[in-house]
Amino acid sequence: MAEVEIGAVSKAFGNTQAVVDLSLTIGDGEFVALLGPTGAGKTTTLRLVAGLEAPDSGSVRIDGRDVTSDAPADRDVAFVFQQYSLYPHLTVFENMAFALRAPTRRLPEAEIRAKVEQVARLLHIEAKLHSKATQLSGGQMQRVAIGRALVRSPSIYLMDEPLSSLDAKLRGEMRLELKRIQIDLGATILYVTHDQTEAMTMASRIGVMEAGRLMQIGTPREIYENPVNAHVAARLGQPMINLLPAGLFAGAPSSAKTIGARTEHLAITRNGGDVSATVTRVEHLGDQSHLHLDLGGQPVVTLAESEITLNVGDVVSLRLNKPLFFDAAGRRVAA
Repeated sequence: MAEVEIGAVSKAFGNTQAVVDLSLTIGDGEFVALLGPTGAGKTTTLRLVAGLEAPDSGSVRIDGRDVTSDAPADRDVAFVFQQYSLYPHLTVFENMAFALRAPTRRLPEAEIRAKVEQVARLLHIEAKLHSKATQLSGGQMQRVAIGRALVRSPSIYLMDEPLSSLDAKLRGEMRLELKRIQIDLGATILYVTHDQTEAMTMASRIGVMEAGRLMQIGTPREIYENPVNAHVAARLGQPMINLLPAGLFAGAPSSAKTIGARTEHLAITRNGGDVSATVTRVEHLGDQSHLHLDLGGQPVVTLAESEITLNVGDVVSLRLNKPLFFDAAGRRVAA
């Protein structure tokens, strides 16, 4: 594995600025996730590291070596795409061994077999090595696609939403498997996702992107608890943070125009709170409920204990507890 440095990289496609002055270091053995909506520049960043796109400015260094002008094959990276992209006529073993038989590698067959079998055991697909790719389930095909990258032992793994086409149960299982494998191998991974759960559960650091810019980089806890602006605050948290006019509550800083209230910032009482709100909907989720409220014409969503007995039209009191504050431009304001 190796450290990867992206230095002030920019990339435009026509009049569209896909990546803007992005600088990021992925440490040796680190799992970094880029989180953001479609069009934020996440995949373009991966392609710039892989060499599939050339930057308009800036540099990419892998293990201390400037690879900005190098071809993809010379960068020692492995790319896992959103789609499986397996060879349907080949077996699982042959799909995983394909890259190891390339002219630039030409490993001995005994070494290839050992590598493939080792990775197959890590991914729990050793019983499928002689099955054709077309005979696999979606989850198994995704494991093969990941395994095809793992056998190469590159400097860095680049993963572009590799779990997005799986169902919810398989995604949960694969998150655990992928994180376990990353720890076991000490792998360096740059991972792209729009799923906050994937980013928070797997990554050692999260980079939040918007409109080609890296807005903030930090641990999942840092990003969640100390977002630099309202956009970053809105990327993490379920249900999503409530962004409310500062005038709805007393005690906000004079420069604050917006209050960011997560579920832990809102205490629900029958009376005695800071403001009153009306229940508009209750979503029961088993161990807890999503409580939808109307607060002075502003929609608010928070969590409530499953035992709470509230109905549409009931009036409750809300008390704020250490919320976040943002100015008119969305920048964070100190409490």
